[in-house]
Amino acid sequence: MKRFKALFVMAVCGLFLSACGNLGSSSGASAGGSNSNRGTQLTGQASSGDYQSVIRNGRYVTSKSRGVNVSQNDNQYNLKSFENGLLTVSKKVYSPSKYIFEEEQYLNTSTVQKWLGRKTKANPDGLNPADNGKTDPNTRTPVYLQQMEEQDFMKQSGKKLTLSGVTVGLGMNSVDYYQKKKFGSTFQTKISKAESKREGELIANQVLQRLREKPALKNVPITIALYRQAPNDSLVGGSFFSYSNNKGGATKVSSWKPISEKNYVYPTTTAKSATGNSNDEASFENFKNQIQNYFPNLSGVTAQAHYTNKQLTGMNVNITTQFYSQTEIISFTQYLQQAAQKYLPSNAPIDITVSSTEGVQSFLSRDNGQKKFTSHVFNSY
Repeated sequence: MKRFKALFVMAVCGLFLSACGNLGSSSGASAGGSNSNRGTQLTGQASSGDYQSVIRNGRYVTSKSRGVNVSQNDNQYNLKSFENGLLTVSKKVYSPSKYIFEEEQYLNTSTVQKWLGRKTKANPDGLNPADNGKTDPNTRTPVYLQQMEEQDFMKQSGKKLTLSGVTVGLGMNSVDYYQKKKFGSTFQTKISKAESKREGELIANQVLQRLREKPALKNVPITIALYRQAPNDSLVGGSFFSYSNNKGGATKVSSWKPISEKNYVYPTTTAKSATGNSNDEASFENFKNQIQNYFPNLSGVTAQAHYTNKQLTGMNVNITTQFYSQTEIISFTQYLQQAAQKYLPSNAPIDITVSSTEGVQSFLSRDNGQKKFTSHVFNSY
């Protein structure tokens, strides 16, 4: 939720993972390697729950393969929930109070592209199975692995940063979309949860073995997490369902720990069985009806709710308006502060984004444990 909030309120900072913190707090830290003599900085922490990140030679170190993940997905919600969820998994193993974050540096674009491909004579490194030549949805061999991301974690000793842990997320398809002929119609092969789990665990072992071949990763703890993607037409992203911690030197995954997470969209458009919690949905419906009664110029009011162990742990409310005057936006935002506090669930952090076709108009937020919402109205000059 904090990263989502930063996207709108602190966008000018432009650095991943709440990197708007005080740079001066760790400016003397240097990392081993050829660039250590030119200086390495840490971003500092904007929140105790976030990682500090690494700035080398005056620049934030970006991912070597981030663009691959983006190009592989038609559902942007999958991308956001994959990144956010992978950070949550990492925090289970690598505490933000002890570790420093760095974007992936060991899996470059070329490597990830090859690994995400099918296994062929031209691409023996493909982690997806070879095409069996069939086109029927029930008999063809689907593409199981859709996206991959690496997160690196450093420990600081004096002025030196040392790689001390790695997390790799594997995004497994729930639906594989394909064409029987180039530029033809799109067909679907549905993949069961059991199939995603089985194939994901097999791929995880291959990934672990390959990472161990890199000298820098030979003796570093490696966490691998499995994520089940939502279909392309879903209004929420998928979720992680298991992860494994592997000690330095281990080349085979020994055990998996389950993760109980689920995303829902409110109001629900399917059966009530797809509701995360009927009380939470009722609270949202009351909120929605209340604001629509007082402000009729609303095009849509929806919410994305995230549950962990069946408990609401975050909600993003999106409101689309047809407001054109600044006074309308200010008045609506003021009313939202009252209505949200009264009607929305009180046991989880909540972000509310108000936008129109011209962009974001205002933003409201309440962190976990707080009662009142803070707000910001975006002015146009």
